[in-house]
Amino acid sequence: MQTVFSIAVDALAYGMVLFVISIGLSVTMGLMRVVNLAHGAFAMIGGYIASYAARDLGLGYAMAIIAAVVATIIIAIPLERFLYRRIYGAPELIQVLMTIGITFCIIGIANYLMGPTLKTIPLAAALQGSADLGFRTIPVHRLFAILCGIAVALALWFAIERTSFGVKLRASVDDAAMAAALGVRTEIIYAVSFAIAVGLAAFGGVVGAELLPVEPYYALRYMVTFLVVVSVGGAGSIPGALIACLLLGAIDTTGRYLMPEFGEFFFYLAVIAIICVFPRGLAGRAK
Repeated sequence: MQTVFSIAVDALAYGMVLFVISIGLSVTMGLMRVVNLAHGAFAMIGGYIASYAARDLGLGYAMAIIAAVVATIIIAIPLERFLYRRIYGAPELIQVLMTIGITFCIIGIANYLMGPTLKTIPLAAALQGSADLGFRTIPVHRLFAILCGIAVALALWFAIERTSFGVKLRASVDDAAMAAALGVRTEIIYAVSFAIAVGLAAFGGVVGAELLPVEPYYALRYMVTFLVVVSVGGAGSIPGALIACLLLGAIDTTGRYLMPEFGEFFFYLAVIAIICVFPRGLAGRAK
C-alpha cells in the first residue's frame, strides 16, 4: 500500500507539473494556431533565471518565481513581435522550422551565459520536508506542485471561458479580419496570449524543477513530451490537457516505479493507443 500511495502522489505531482508547463503550448497551438516547439525553451529560461536569482542574488523562492516569470515574458516580447508574428497563419512546416531554430539559439545562449551544468533552485523552508497525514507522509513540494496545477487550471479556464479577453481571443482565432473590423485589436490579443503561455511555461519550469531538472538541453529533452501531452489532450482544451497530463503522468510514473528498465516505453505506448482511438485528442476541437 505504501508503494501504491507513493506512486499516486508522485504521478499526481508529475502530471500537474506537465500540465502547468504544457498548457501554454496547448493555448498557442489550439487557440492561436501556432506550433511553438520552442515552448520548452521558455520553461528552461524560467528555471535558469530562478536558479540565478535564488543562488546568486540570494532571493527567496517566491521572489525567484516572480523574477523568472517576469523576466521570461520580457525576453519573449520582442521574439513575439519580430519573429512569431511573422508565422501566425503560416504553414505548420514553416512554424516548426522557425521555432526549432529559436530553440537551438536559446540553448546556445543559455549555455554560453549560464554554463553547461545542471541548475538547482533552492526550495523555501516551508516547502522542504514532508507533511504527516497520520497514515503516510507526503513531500510538501509535491503538494505545492499539485495545488499550483489546480490553481492554474481554474484560473486559465475562467480567463478563456468567462472573461471578455477570452471572448476576444476566440473571436480573433475564428475570424481575425472580422474581429478586427469589430474593433478587436488582434495583435494585442495575440501578444497577451503569447505572454501568458510563456509565463506559464516559466512558472512550470521553476515549480517542476524537482521533477524535471533544469539542464542545458532541457528544451530538447522535453520538447516531444510537451508536444505529446498537448496532442493527446487536444490542442486548445484545458480539461483535455489536464486529463492527458494526469493519465500519462500516472502511466509513466507507474512504469518507472515497477519496471524502470523499460524507460518511457509505457508512456509512448499509451500515447499511440490514445491517438489511434481519439485522432483529435481526448477533447480536441474540430478545425
